[in-house]
Amino acid sequence: MNLTGQETLPVSQAQAWEALNDAALLQASITGCESLTLIGEHEFEALMTVAIGPVKAKFKGKLKLSDLQPPSSYHLAFEGSGGAAGHGKGTAHVRLEPVSPTETTLHYDVQASVGGKIAQIGSRLVDMAAQKMAGDFFSAFNTALQARYAVAAVVAESAADEAPKKSRFQRLLDWYLGWLGRVFTGKV
Repeated sequence: MNLTGQETLPVSQAQAWEALNDAALLQASITGCESLTLIGEHEFEALMTVAIGPVKAKFKGKLKLSDLQPPSSYHLAFEGSGGAAGHGKGTAHVRLEPVSPTETTLHYDVQASVGGKIAQIGSRLVDMAAQKMAGDFFSAFNTALQARYAVAAVVAESAADEAPKKSRFQRLLDWYLGWLGRVFTGKV
């Protein structure tokens, strides 16, 4: 399974880097994550409940950061086991690109493989579940960033207030194109 994408974060590159290395903030942003504990330098142990189609299991795993280039990028290796439900492992490359003093683009590229009952579900369902988990994570992570760095949210609001108002037709067209994009990416 490959999952590649990017997300706009409402904070500076340094703030994004700090947040991506905050275990408590990450744990709160990952749906089903019960614990994320630092067990060594740049190494974490995770316990989370995951549901993929009809299979729901508690997974215990490890995450290890490597090739750290603060505040720009790092590699992440992960592996986890959910007992009879199956197992998974993979790698991710995360890169932060500053857009402005209050906005950063996070690029990610994930390669993962699964085995056991999860693999029997089918790659399409596993891919859709992974995309949903990523979407849920970034939604919660952005909310946490806005709460932690309230100044960035205020700046974004004032910029939105200064933006010209869109016509009813343009708003409808934007909604339709957004919906169409979600249909094609399986996020509906």
